[in-house]
Amino acid sequence: MKILLGIALIIVTSQMASAQWIKQTVNTTASFRGLSVVSEKVIWASGTGGTVIRSIDGGKKWDVIQVPDAAKLDFRDIEAFDEKVAYILSIGNGESSRIYKTTDGGKIWKLQFKNTNEKAFFDAIACWDKNNCIAMSDPVDNKFVLIETKNGGKSWTPMDSTRLPTKDGEAAFAASGTCLITQGKSTAFLVSGGTDARVFRTNDRGKTWKVFDTPIMKGTAGSGIFSIAMRDEKWGLIVGGNYEKPTELTPYNYAVTENGGDLWQLQTKLPVSMYGRNTVTDTRLWGYRSSVAFVDKNVVIAAGSSGSDISRDGGKTWRGFGREGFNAVGAKGELAVWGVGPDGMVFHLTNLSALLKEVDN
Repeated sequence: MKILLGIALIIVTSQMASAQWIKQTVNTTASFRGLSVVSEKVIWASGTGGTVIRSIDGGKKWDVIQVPDAAKLDFRDIEAFDEKVAYILSIGNGESSRIYKTTDGGKIWKLQFKNTNEKAFFDAIACWDKNNCIAMSDPVDNKFVLIETKNGGKSWTPMDSTRLPTKDGEAAFAASGTCLITQGKSTAFLVSGGTDARVFRTNDRGKTWKVFDTPIMKGTAGSGIFSIAMRDEKWGLIVGGNYEKPTELTPYNYAVTENGGDLWQLQTKLPVSMYGRNTVTDTRLWGYRSSVAFVDKNVVIAAGSSGSDISRDGGKTWRGFGREGFNAVGAKGELAVWGVGPDGMVFHLTNLSALLKEVDN
């Protein structure tokens, strides 16, 4: 009996020591793509059916919130600042593209913006702080459409988009709310796909923009850059692929910049799988990725519908470690790594330190 108990203890201890994605109990079947990890305690996500979820105790309990008169809306992006304040953006043609804001933890949502341009299709929102944010739409007349607020959303005004010309068939992907991000006090990045896969950067909150080519795969309606993350003003990552072929083997899904986005370089070394499959036939490892997030200065998590990968050198080399199909991942340190996806999927990554030891080995 003591031997059996000892074996059982070893098995349990081994399982506890292994990093893994732990599914959360959330009472909804909404598909989530918007994710905002504020801290170890506060996590927000947004999705279909006008649904927003929030936890203020690190995932022990989840509030499922239905935004009034928004049952037909798909909230693809959310920007939260604490347990009370958050912006959400819904996608769709015409008036389906909207921005709401709450300042009381989701009890009341104020409609701040309703799109009136029938050609516009908004994809994402990003903020420098609670009062200063921008949002973007797919191109109209071959120019990305941008709006901004400088007063916490009390008013949203059009921005000059003449410096954001696009090619025929070039657009952005509302896959994880991270095709548009802010960095620092005045920098923002916008990434594209379709006929081209480029990075647009502004250093003055959208007054001027520069555009840079990347080696990420492109050329079809479902291919390009889907997500960007910046560690600081110099070092950053872009991920993508072809969402129509999520397990397609390709070296053109990950690229790193070391100079603020002027130059993007492919990371062509094939990652090593934690499941013992390290051959070029392991298509899961270089499949489509819709989201990427820095956990800390060196550790990065990327994910898509075919699995998740981890890097501990800023994105230069990768190792696959999860089969769960996420739409978005977010992090705020080692203890606050989260992933969301279809059918109410919410997962928390536990024991990351064990995973990092495996990566080192």
